[in-house]
Amino acid sequence: MYRIGIDVGGTNTDAVIMDGEKLILGVKSPTTQDVTSGIVASLTQVLADSEIATDQIGAVMIGTTHFTNAVVERRRLSKTAAVRLCLPAAECLPPMVDWPDDIRETVGGHYWMAKGGNEFDGREISALDEDELKGIAEAIGKQSIDTIAICSVFSPVNDEMERKARDILAARLPDANFTLSSEIGRLGILERENAAIMNASLRALSAETVEAFGKALESAGLSCPCFITQNDGTLMSAEFVRAYPVLTFASGPTNSMRGASFLTGEENAVVVDVGGTSTDVGSIIKGFPRQASTSVDIGGVRTNFRMPDVFSFALGGGTIIKPEEDQPIGPQSVGYRIHTEGLVFGGKTLTATDVAVGLGMADIGDREPAGSLGKTLLSKMYAIMDEMIVNGVERVRVSPDKIPVLAVGGGSILMQDQVGELPVIKPENFAVANAVGAAIGQISGEVDRIFSLDKTSRDEALETAREEATQKAIAAGAKPDSIEVLDQEDVPLAYLPGNATRIHLKVVGDLDG
Repeated sequence: MYRIGIDVGGTNTDAVIMDGEKLILGVKSPTTQDVTSGIVASLTQVLADSEIATDQIGAVMIGTTHFTNAVVERRRLSKTAAVRLCLPAAECLPPMVDWPDDIRETVGGHYWMAKGGNEFDGREISALDEDELKGIAEAIGKQSIDTIAICSVFSPVNDEMERKARDILAARLPDANFTLSSEIGRLGILERENAAIMNASLRALSAETVEAFGKALESAGLSCPCFITQNDGTLMSAEFVRAYPVLTFASGPTNSMRGASFLTGEENAVVVDVGGTSTDVGSIIKGFPRQASTSVDIGGVRTNFRMPDVFSFALGGGTIIKPEEDQPIGPQSVGYRIHTEGLVFGGKTLTATDVAVGLGMADIGDREPAGSLGKTLLSKMYAIMDEMIVNGVERVRVSPDKIPVLAVGGGSILMQDQVGELPVIKPENFAVANAVGAAIGQISGEVDRIFSLDKTSRDEALETAREEATQKAIAAGAKPDSIEVLDQEDVPLAYLPGNATRIHLKVVGDLDG
């Protein structure tokens, strides 16, 4: 059975068909404003061009910008109730205290604090008060809110209170959906709570999006399952996405990094993905993106779910060049309109692509309009662009080793054979590396929590974490006998009283079926 990988970018929606590890065909089509119709167009085109029957397609993997766009643009976010289990502690900084005003207003800014929570070793701060939670449920019902985020102090250590609180609230609010912070974020109550609230606010949109993707496959004649790529380069089932839409936020850059590694065979490198509007730079280790070690800002909100460490800047094939200005490169881009507005395509706007074509670095469209600007001016503009790329690579580079730079994305025609002292590898099919990354995705499961070792051994804690991560992977659609540990960290926490360790463990497995 074949796989189709699709990645939705700001300029193009790319699609590939793969037979195992063999790339059969890749296509590009302009990204549409509603995103979904662009996916349908790419699906239809790749099936028609490949002449592969729809009943031979085993699965479709999609990397989407739906949820990131909703947060950035402050639209289609549901009114959300935040319930923090913490009293009498952790009430000096209320939920959403560090959010930008506009996004806090968009999700409603409604929160309640109640008794509950745990210490780092699992001991109770205070017991849940069922009557108090029933009163909160009544107040939420009066506000006509049907999406709720629950966060308890140190819930990654013990999530029992979050689950009990959900059951109590659900009995009074049967039509509500719930997000538990212990299922989304890591340690750090504000960032984890932020991630849970943001996820909850996207639940209604995720249900609509999953349904739209299903209709897109149906309209293309496909009856196979659909998976969505997530932040770490692995896949989620459609039902999993309904529950955890925030886990897709960085799927675009991640797909490109995974695809670059696959196409080149390089497992340790810096990846530069140059699109039509922006450039994303990140490092891959063992073929997977290096994860950010600090909190990640999403639309002005700090979160702490695991995200790839990616540096993005405004340089792409469609970036507008204004030689007469002090800062001549971008940040505006013509995006998918480059085919009508760029000089090489008969338009009147000077873009980064025109500079590359004018200097003879690429053979696209008509070189004459850009070339007539003169080599001196074009070289000056290119020197600025090259410096931006070099700075981006050095920013994510963590080793003095002479590792390769993998250049992918349609805009990577802007790159030369060297970035500083590092060699550049540009693989065949570099323009659709992001869709390849989606198509090769595996299923993952992850655990990040503190274990008290006063009553259990380190080996027992590691085994517990491994079992939890494995069950998460299976629930997300992984084949049980294919699961293996990809990453494992065991960090003793000497600064806490008692004997405790923080374990992060991630497993991956092949798609079941």
